[in-house]
Amino acid sequence: MAQDKYEALRLKNQLCFPLYLCAKELQRRYTPYLDEINLTYTQYVVMMYFWEYGSSNVKAIGKALLLDPSTLTPLLKKLESKGYLTRTRSKEDERNLIVELTPAGDALKDKAVDIPDKIGKCLDLDENEAATLYKTLYKVLLNIEKEANHGS
Repeated sequence: MAQDKYEALRLKNQLCFPLYLCAKELQRRYTPYLDEINLTYTQYVVMMYFWEYGSSNVKAIGKALLLDPSTLTPLLKKLESKGYLTRTRSKEDERNLIVELTPAGDALKDKAVDIPDKIGKCLDLDENEAATLYKTLYKVLLNIEKEANHGS
């Protein structure tokens, strides 16, 4: 019996489909915890960046989080309007926008500190499984970036 030429298009044969479902479901699980601190998932990711690195410029933030300026700028504006960040032009180079964590933004991390553990419980992975998944996902991201840069 000849192989179905559309076999590759079956959902069960797609690596992207379970990745998509996991990402979607994880974000859904984050929602009640993030609602408590008035953040969307993407705002939370941006805040985690600032809790780790403090101040930065827009270009560095976008590169680290793989967010383009058209996505990042409204996020930063919204977080600024909530009082968590400030955005100011660099005195050395007016084109460079410096973004800094405010005391209120820094204090927010105390309200968010338990969220990773709460999410970890729903994943039910042991330490080795979590570490393997983490490494594998970052390998995939690196390979995608390499291919994108090689192809352009």
